[in-house]
Amino acid sequence: MQKTLKLEELFMLILGIFLFSQLDFSWWWFIGLFFAPDLSMIGYAINPTIGAYFYNFWHHKGLAIVLYLAGILFSTPWLSLVGIILFSHSSMDRIFGFGLKNKQGFKSTHLGEL
Repeated sequence: MQKTLKLEELFMLILGIFLFSQLDFSWWWFIGLFFAPDLSMIGYAINPTIGAYFYNFWHHKGLAIVLYLAGILFSTPWLSLVGIILFSHSSMDRIFGFGLKNKQGFKSTHLGEL
């Protein structure tokens, strides 16, 4: 099952790359912003609960999809870009086993312990 989930995430990462290719941005935007969602780990400097909250908020695919669709609906390409970056980055994280965090600590995720 683990291989199937990782394969599914790989296809979602490929989907994110494809959706980005449909926008009118240079590829350096995708590359340059790809790891920006990891800035949310700064919350762990306060405590694990706040860290998990911020990390999960910026790694939630639902938020990514809403931002992408809002960008399409309101003809705001940068909003679609943010949604695609969040979606693609979250997929890449899950391929490597970094799931949404539990408040017990950074290594405790919805995919299991790191």
